[in-house]
Amino acid sequence: MEAETVTVIDEEGNEEEIPLEDVEVGDQMKVRPGEQIPTDGVVVDGQSAVDEPMVTGESDPVEKSDDDEVVGSTINENGVLVVEATKIGKNTVLQQIIQAVKEAQSRRPDIQNLADRISASSCPRSS
Repeated sequence: MEAETVTVIDEEGNEEEIPLEDVEVGDQMKVRPGEQIPTDGVVVDGQSAVDEPMVTGESDPVEKSDDDEVVGSTINENGVLVVEATKIGKNTVLQQIIQAVKEAQSRRPDIQNLADRISASSCPRSS
């Protein structure tokens, strides 16, 4: 669900495409229309609508401009954004959602444990 490469902009304004795992907090990333926002960050330049239903549940894109927070893996709709990375790797919202789902799937609900105990105690034992 995450972008594989990122266009980073250095202090001189030069652009370079690098792997997502090489992005560091504070890096400025260029996000073109139709691209995924690579990681959680803050818009430092530009204006665009961002499609973020996986995070907010909102079906309509949300307008973003300077100083607005954006979430990694959401989709930049129509403008060019420059985003400063604020969270990377396991600290991003997407990775926290994935971890919460994994934990929820691995735990047995209390009601399931109760049902197992009841069925185990009420089954006749064979001799």
